[in-house]
Amino acid sequence: MKNYIKLFIICISLSLGVVSCETDFENPNAATEDQVFSSREGIFAAAVGLQQLYSVVGVRWIVETPAITTREGGITTTFQNMIELEDGGAALPNFNSNVQGLWSSMIRVIKIAEDIEANANTIELEAGTQSGLIAHAKLFKALAIGSLAQNYEQVIVETSPDNDASFVPRIEGFETAITLLNEAAAQIAATAPSSEFINGVTLGNIDLENTIAAMLARYNLFAGNYDAAITAANSVDQSVTSIFAYDTQNQNPIWARVIQNDAPNFKPRDNFGLPAEFVFNGDDGRFDFYLIPLDTTNQNGLPIEDISGFFNEITEPIPVYLPDEMNLIVAEAQIRSGSPNLGAATAALNEVLTDNDDPFGVNANTAAYAGPNTADALLDEIYKNRRAELFLTGMSLEDSRRFGRPEPSGAAMDYDEERNRNFYPYPDLERNSNPNTPDDPSI
Repeated sequence: MKNYIKLFIICISLSLGVVSCETDFENPNAATEDQVFSSREGIFAAAVGLQQLYSVVGVRWIVETPAITTREGGITTTFQNMIELEDGGAALPNFNSNVQGLWSSMIRVIKIAEDIEANANTIELEAGTQSGLIAHAKLFKALAIGSLAQNYEQVIVETSPDNDASFVPRIEGFETAITLLNEAAAQIAATAPSSEFINGVTLGNIDLENTIAAMLARYNLFAGNYDAAITAANSVDQSVTSIFAYDTQNQNPIWARVIQNDAPNFKPRDNFGLPAEFVFNGDDGRFDFYLIPLDTTNQNGLPIEDISGFFNEITEPIPVYLPDEMNLIVAEAQIRSGSPNLGAATAALNEVLTDNDDPFGVNANTAAYAGPNTADALLDEIYKNRRAELFLTGMSLEDSRRFGRPEPSGAAMDYDEERNRNFYPYPDLERNSNPNTPDDPSI
C-alpha cells in the first residue's frame, strides 16, 4: 500500500507541480489541489511524493547532466540528448531533454514544496508533525533552487500560476536557499519533528537537523559566505547519515541509467574525469569504491570505466550528502576567507585524505598532504579531492567554474576540454511560455 501511495502521489505531483509556465489540461478523474492538501493523508502523501520526485526523477538529471558536461562520465549510447551533451559548445539546443529535465523537475519540486508549506498550517496536525512537514518542504525547496543555481545563470525561486515567474541571478538563488534552510533550522529547533512525521515521511532515512546544516555549509560556500560555511560545516555530526532510499518500483536513478538491461547511457571516466595533471596516490581507496577497471574508450575516444559505489544495485541508497564534503568545505573556505588560514585548511583536507572509517565507506585512506604550503597548491588539492570524494553528486560543474578551471571554447566536439559549457541554456518549455525568461548564456 505504501508503494502504491508513493507512485500515486508522484503522478499527482507531476500534474499539480507544473513548471512555472506549463499549460494545464483538466482531468475530471484526478484529485484537485484542494483535495490533496485538505487532509492529513493528502499532505503526508504530498510530502512523500516530493521526496520521491526529487530522489528518483530529480537526482537523475542533477547527476547525469553536469557529469557529461564536465567529463565525469562518457556517453555509451546513440541517444541524441546524450550526444548533444557530450558534444557541448555554444550549439547545445534549448530542447535538449537533459537541459529540460533538470529545469522542469526542480521547478516541480519547488511548486510542491510551496504547496505543502502553504497548507500545513491549515490542517489539524500535531505540532511536531506540522513543524516537520514545513521544515522538510523548505529543505527540498532549497535543494531544488540550489541545484538550479549550480547549472543555470539565472533561476526561479518562486513559482507563478500566471506563467510569469521572475528570474534572479544564481547567487541570489543560493541566498534564497540559505534563507529557507535557516528558516527550516529555526522551525525544528522551536518544535522538534514528531515521530508521526518521521515514521510517515522520512522513515528515519533523512536526518533533518544535520541535512539542513550540511546544505547551509554547501550553499554558503557557493555563495561566497565563507565564515558561515565553516560554521555550518563544523556543526554537522559526521557520524549521522541521510540517504535517498530506493526500492524496485522507485529505482536508483543512476543504476537505471548505467546498468539496467545492460544498456548504459554513460559510464564513469578514468581518473574521475580529471586530466592527467591531477595525480592520485595509487592506493587511494576511492578508485575501488567508485570505479571498476574496464580499459576501453567510448565512441568519442574518452577512456571509461564500469561503475560501482552508490550506483551498482537497483535499490542502492544514495547519500543526500557525504560527511567528508564538510571537511572539504572547511578546507576551501579557510583559504578563500578574508583571513586565510592555510594550517586549518590543511588539517581539514587531511581529515579527508586519511579517512578510513567513513560511514558510507568512501575512504581515501592515504597519506596526509605533503605538497607546497600555498593557497594555490592547496586549492588544486581540494579540487582534486572534491572530484574523487563527491564523484557523481552533481557538483562538478559548479566546482569546475569556482576553481577557475579552463574556460570552454564554445566549439562543439572538443573532447579535450575539461568542461564544454559554463551554464545551460534555458529550456524551450520555459521560454515559450514565460516572458521573463532571460537570454541564454553565450556558453
